[in-house]
Amino acid sequence: MYTRVKTTQEIEAMRQAGKQLATVLDYLKKNIQVGMSTKELAELAKKRLKELGGKPSFLGYYGFPDVICISVNEEVVHGIPGDRIIYDGDIVSMDFGVTIDNMITDSAISVVAGTTKDKKAADLLTATEEALMAGIKKARDGVRVGEIANAIEKVLNRQHLGIVKELVGHGVGHQLHEEPNIPNYGSPNQGPILRSGMTIAIEPMATLGGAGVITMKDGWTIATKDQSLSAHFEHTILIKDNGAEILTKI
Repeated sequence: MYTRVKTTQEIEAMRQAGKQLATVLDYLKKNIQVGMSTKELAELAKKRLKELGGKPSFLGYYGFPDVICISVNEEVVHGIPGDRIIYDGDIVSMDFGVTIDNMITDSAISVVAGTTKDKKAADLLTATEEALMAGIKKARDGVRVGEIANAIEKVLNRQHLGIVKELVGHGVGHQLHEEPNIPNYGSPNQGPILRSGMTIAIEPMATLGGAGVITMKDGWTIATKDQSLSAHFEHTILIKDNGAEILTKI
């Protein structure tokens, strides 16, 4: 379905879901520890969301087996929590969804576990998050999707990062993935027009190498083809007359 203009009640439900989502991701960022498994990190997310009263959007989605996607280093997105141990300096990307009153929000962050002396890895995270915010800055009533995409692309190109073109942002709200797609590259005068009241998820994914990705044997995890490090940041936003409201923040 194409993302619809939301009612006042639907927007309020998404605000509540987004706040819970951001609270959980912030909790994970503060409590991630070197030596824990990705499954242990997922259990923290599950427990914290249960305390807040929200429903995990990803669990069971097309058969996905956990409440959160956790992807490490070369894994770009859709990593299934499991036995993989998080080591000092690993880039850990956490993609999470929360549903309240049947309205869905979607957000992701990437963090470095422990410490890192790898400046390129640190810069990768900084630039990917900067690209996300550049895209959000362009969002407003009447904007074409290509203007958002182009703003993201400019930041990532300036930092000479690989742009994962096979994976895109999307409409969100009544369903987890709605039209239109929100690519991370494009021309400002192309693409569908967004209207006030629509909700979308913007999510740049960048690498220190090439843009190519592969799907791993588990059928879910998508990793860089050249095994280069990757980062992923995402927010659900509400399009407004003169800008955008980030729904997935505390």
